[in-house]
Amino acid sequence: MSREPVIVGVAESSLGVTNLPRMALHAEATAAALRDAGLALRDVDALYTTEVSRFPATSVAEYLGITPTWIESTMAGGASYEIFVGHAADAIRDGRCEVALITYGNNQRSARSRKMGGVVDEHTPVPQFEQPFGPLSPISLYAMAAQRHMHEFGTTSEQLAEVAVAARAWASLNPAAYRYGSSPLTVEEVLASPMVSDPLHALDCCLITDGGGAIVMTTAARARSLPSVPIHVLGFGEISTNNSMSQIPDLTDTGARIAGERAYAMAGVGPADVDVAQVYDSFTITVLLELEALGFCARGEAGSFVEKGRIAPGGEFPLNTSGGGLSYCHPGIFGLLLVVEAVRQLRGESGERQVPDASVALCHGTGGILSAHATIILGR
Repeated sequence: MSREPVIVGVAESSLGVTNLPRMALHAEATAAALRDAGLALRDVDALYTTEVSRFPATSVAEYLGITPTWIESTMAGGASYEIFVGHAADAIRDGRCEVALITYGNNQRSARSRKMGGVVDEHTPVPQFEQPFGPLSPISLYAMAAQRHMHEFGTTSEQLAEVAVAARAWASLNPAAYRYGSSPLTVEEVLASPMVSDPLHALDCCLITDGGGAIVMTTAARARSLPSVPIHVLGFGEISTNNSMSQIPDLTDTGARIAGERAYAMAGVGPADVDVAQVYDSFTITVLLELEALGFCARGEAGSFVEKGRIAPGGEFPLNTSGGGLSYCHPGIFGLLLVVEAVRQLRGESGERQVPDASVALCHGTGGILSAHATIILGR
């Protein structure tokens, strides 16, 4: 039990439009998370980080001036950082490391580096059957999932819009959010925003911002001498189901179902035990698919589940309480910041958006084209 893995530090970097280099965002978040944990760079012996570049772990380690003896740089898109928390928990439990640093930074908005589409990779043959039709990747592919959900279950654009409306309401309570200070959003405004890929409108899509964050993990034994409230990693599950859209057998049944089942089983809890959920909201349809797969509602019922402010502040199901990728920030990969918000909720540090008596939190990351899925269960 003394080697039980716990999270002892979390932090964001600067967010929004920072005009800072990516490595500066890594460093800023790392310094803040270590201060939160009561630890120093010299204590770190494991590093988990990724980005769309070569050698992310060694590059970040060199920039920070550390020589970790355990590194990982798995690239699974939006699921990467939930995977890192799960893998770091295993490494700590097994005695492979003592203090793990998980960090991310990206300046995609100020560097104008975000691109959609791209050329066909001749070494991965399946996309050649998708790219000639001109999809905007990934939005057109998520739009296909939305169309299928609408066809199969009668889901409406108004129900999708409820997700964006709730995210804006949570962001209005979060001073760090990109949309903080913006006027409240309405379903009508979401539907009136430009259509990007039918049925997804501009306000059905996540933000494009700079930003990053960091997480520090260690053993429960070491945490006893540290100043922060330790948050326990109770359960974890991951799965990779596909790379391209054409290889998904069912657009409305994602790998989140299996990742969630594994995490629940390890933690010894179920969906009804979760007090606050942070799920990847790259698009509004992503949230509906995740809610169903994670067991918060039956398959095909997520549209009605999110209606009437149920997932907004004051609703019975607190979801994406930071404002999520739709209204808080989205620096390319958002999964780490889901964990930061979950930890703050469990510590009772979320101010106006605090969920009363939150003791169990779920975080779920979705990467690629509904490709990789990872779920973690955290407890106070």
